[in-house]
Amino acid sequence: MFFAAILALIVFCGVLFLVFSFIIGGLMASDVAKVPPGSVLYIDLSKNFSEKKIENPLLLITGNVEDEVPTLYELTRMIRKAKTDTTIKGIYIKSNSNVNGYAASEELRNVLMDFKKSGKFIYAYGDYISQKAYHVSNIASRIYCNPKGMIDWTGLSVEYMYFKNLLNKLEIEPQIFYDGKFKSATEPFREEKMTDANRLQTSVWLGDIYQHFLQNTSNARGIDTATLRRYANEYAIETPQNAVDFKIIDGVRYDDEVKDEIKKKLKLGEDDKISFVTPGTYMHAVTLTDFGQTNKIAVVLAEGEIVDGKGEEGQIGSDEYRNLIRKLRYNKDIKAIVVRINSPGGSSLASENIWRELYLAKKAGKPVVVSMGDVAASGGYYMACIADSIFAQPNTITGSIGVFAMIPNMGSFFKNKLGITFDRVKTSEYAGTLTITKPLNPQERIIIQKEVDHIYKDFISRVADGRKRDTAYIATIAQGRVWTGERAIGIGLVDRIGDIETAIRAAASLAKIKDYNIREYPEPKSPIDLLFGSLSTVAKNKIIEDELGSENFEMYKKMKQLKENMGMIQARMPFEWKWN
Repeated sequence: MFFAAILALIVFCGVLFLVFSFIIGGLMASDVAKVPPGSVLYIDLSKNFSEKKIENPLLLITGNVEDEVPTLYELTRMIRKAKTDTTIKGIYIKSNSNVNGYAASEELRNVLMDFKKSGKFIYAYGDYISQKAYHVSNIASRIYCNPKGMIDWTGLSVEYMYFKNLLNKLEIEPQIFYDGKFKSATEPFREEKMTDANRLQTSVWLGDIYQHFLQNTSNARGIDTATLRRYANEYAIETPQNAVDFKIIDGVRYDDEVKDEIKKKLKLGEDDKISFVTPGTYMHAVTLTDFGQTNKIAVVLAEGEIVDGKGEEGQIGSDEYRNLIRKLRYNKDIKAIVVRINSPGGSSLASENIWRELYLAKKAGKPVVVSMGDVAASGGYYMACIADSIFAQPNTITGSIGVFAMIPNMGSFFKNKLGITFDRVKTSEYAGTLTITKPLNPQERIIIQKEVDHIYKDFISRVADGRKRDTAYIATIAQGRVWTGERAIGIGLVDRIGDIETAIRAAASLAKIKDYNIREYPEPKSPIDLLFGSLSTVAKNKIIEDELGSENFEMYKKMKQLKENMGMIQARMPFEWKWN
């Protein structure tokens, strides 16, 4: 046993040595990224440019920076850098699918428009060009589609998933409590289809996003919005050639033909290769951050569901963000805080705790500015409402000021489906109220609804104080209703249209500083934490996904979320939506 233990220790140390060797090698490979003269920045819209860095522990081992995907903020800064970088001659956009949201796509589109002012070219090409990909790509100098490919020009749609009949079959009673006639987060469990209120609000915000898409296209292509809308209604664009005829795109080309055209632009020979540079490579080859300034503006990236406690990767954990904002408040070098929010909401208590720290930072004299991403709604708006100034994109989804709670009664399911019954002993009348094994009695229902009403009242009060409006007025625009960023300006929930860069400049102005550095938070994980922490999470989720399949895995995550949130009062968006 002694020698076996010694052997195991030697093997472990050997493996650890190899891992560290790979990490060091990967980091060294990252440092030597080069951009040759005459390069073209290659942007693939099928990559998810998230708000917060999605750490990939395998990159530490391989050192393949080419595959690294930057955040949206990193990408927009890179494009601004490329505008004046003499080694970058143009940009190539791979325009098949676009997994990024409409507001994120708007920011990317705007920075690409600014890049074009340099006189450098932008080419966009896709075999199948989706509408969201076209939303970004229609500003290109030339946009092409595969002759045998397809362009989606059918308008937008939203689809919700409903579970009421499933719960009935399983004999599970959801027991739902909510405030706000538009608060549709509980609809999937209490209805078979959209309520009239939800259909109204969905029609309005989806119509706003569609109109903005058409207006952007009209500005880029010189076609009036009524004509563009008619093309969709009549399904006029059946083939890529139809899109050429209607001036939606510039031509039909195969991939090699587009590359040959770019070669001519770059004055390359027929056998020469184009030096395509991915954002991952470019990020490691250039400096995006200025150093040397004492004054700093903190950019806090908050993306995902808002949860109590530390939270997992892809969540906004109240403990992590509360402690982070507190440190920024006490850091004298931090002159202002910009919070970038991309969240559908979550725990009302977690949202309150983060709101409290932002309130204290503002009270301490540090300007707080919010920049909204694709979604900053419900609990996400709860966090935002205290800010000195709020920026959003026209197609940001925000508002949804409302709360709910759900406590499933699974007693009949356990008894009739599984043959399991329960019995209990309690020391007081209301002990065990939140159990899932029995229905709530009338008095318990009244107690829970009162708590929901109380938190909803607090939510409205927070918004009224932060936006300097009367609570009665906020109550009229609350009710859980969802608004686009453009409409939110008109009703006072948002101050101005602008991206994160605009928000940072506003924060600097409020702090009365001209020279500053930007520090992003939360700070990146150490290589060891990343390798052994993230890798285990990725591996666990991958095993479950392989067993269940992608669609069932999404359902698994939602049922897990439902289990974790059981009985907790939530301020969040609809349970699920899918838009095309």
